[in-house]
Amino acid sequence: MKKLKDLSPVTRTALSAGGVVILMGSLAWAAVPFYNWFCSVTGYGGTTMLSDKESDVVLDREILVRFTAAVADDMPWRFRPVETEMRMRIGETGLAFYEATNLADHPVAGQAAYNVAPYSAGEFFDKIECFCFTQQVLQPGETVLMPVSFYVDPEIVNHREAKFVNAITLNYTFYENAVPADFLQAGLASQGGEPLTSGAPAAIQN
Repeated sequence: MKKLKDLSPVTRTALSAGGVVILMGSLAWAAVPFYNWFCSVTGYGGTTMLSDKESDVVLDREILVRFTAAVADDMPWRFRPVETEMRMRIGETGLAFYEATNLADHPVAGQAAYNVAPYSAGEFFDKIECFCFTQQVLQPGETVLMPVSFYVDPEIVNHREAKFVNAITLNYTFYENAVPADFLQAGLASQGGEPLTSGAPAAIQN
């Protein structure tokens, strides 16, 4: 067997490039959950923060929150915000809903990546509950309403940049995952026949 140094420069380059592709593909399996975790801890890229309770302080100052939605190119869902914007007081708890419909003829699982704009407001946008915390699985043709509970941290008014923000845009993008095995088995038991299939292999899995 030839050693790497004995191969031609073209062959070595091709092998190196192939290794990079395999590495990047492997990282993509966990890209969405890892990105969400990293950004939720650091506030990087305008990603929101997490809170286990409502704010103790509500200011008189109001702020406009806009809601947008997208899906990956290979995601067979229709996904949209029920309300496109909401005006609320800083520190007040808001509740918004997104609607998702599975357009495929098989169950499809998805995980939502999220961020807010402008980026400086990310560390002050606190989510209490959100559909984006867990994987979502929709049956063929199924439509669901998915809630997100949140508030804008009153500390935003003390930040040198974010204090000038009068509107925040919250965006979600859904990516396809592999349908969990237990979900497929549950489908088999309920139908008394062949197991449910998840369709084409998923690009990203948890």
